[in-house]
Amino acid sequence: MVYPVATHYPVSGARFAAQSGLKYRLARAWTVSRKIPILPTAIIGLFVLFALFAPQLSPYDPTQIALPQKLKPPIFVEGGSLAHLLGTDNLGRDVLSRLIWGSRVSLSVTGAVVVVSSLVGLLIGLASGYIGGRTDSVLMRVADGSIAFPAVLIALLFAVSLGPGVTTVILALSVLSWANYARIVRGEVLHLRQLEFIVGARVIGCSPARVMAMHLFPNLLDIWVVMITLQVGLIVLSEAALGFLGAGVPPPTPSWGSLVSDGRNLIDTAWWISFFPGLAIGLLVLSVNYLGDWLRDRMDPRLRHR
Repeated sequence: MVYPVATHYPVSGARFAAQSGLKYRLARAWTVSRKIPILPTAIIGLFVLFALFAPQLSPYDPTQIALPQKLKPPIFVEGGSLAHLLGTDNLGRDVLSRLIWGSRVSLSVTGAVVVVSSLVGLLIGLASGYIGGRTDSVLMRVADGSIAFPAVLIALLFAVSLGPGVTTVILALSVLSWANYARIVRGEVLHLRQLEFIVGARVIGCSPARVMAMHLFPNLLDIWVVMITLQVGLIVLSEAALGFLGAGVPPPTPSWGSLVSDGRNLIDTAWWISFFPGLAIGLLVLSVNYLGDWLRDRMDPRLRHR
């Protein structure tokens, strides 16, 4: 009788280390996700809900002008009514409706900028840190130049050159945001490429692309996610600043920055026009920053045990 012979497929130490590290990080991410702070997550979820279901949740058309209803105060102020819970602006437009629709514009721009800038910064940081040499020098000098210029000034130049609009805002903020990701990713790659599992992967003949994709990237996920959460608040503020200065999304489309700008000349008589959009910006930025700090404390092994 012939007995089957067990066949063993050798697994390289580098591949085993990468697979084990990825499984460990997935298990740790699951454990971390079970302890997410409730209040900041609820606030972020509320604004995301506004953005996704703005047509269903908005009581009025945000661009509908009703001059007889202009400058109505919120419901909790004398003279307010249930018809306009947060009051109306100087053209009779419902502030709550404009706030809900403004969340769609502001969060859409923020999401697009985060996706574009984080991916570009990740790829450039990986290539710069792993390849090194002249490539590293050129890419980092470009990153230094991007960081050196004032963000709002460059965004204003984009708006003047290309015209105000959603695409212009996304392009301007993406050009100015990728460098922060690239520099931090590069520093982490410079540390990781000296470790044994990376050296082992190079010894067995893995290509640079495979090393970066299969061995370096899984070990950068923690810091990359934390960076994204910490950058979201800055992008929200930048988009609001452009809208406030008139270089963001053009009217009549509402965004949080333009809503704050609409009421700046009426702050003494109709404070609610600027107050509620400003409050929404502040709550979102604080919630995202708190969540980012919490993720950093949980996912960074140097801070987790403090």
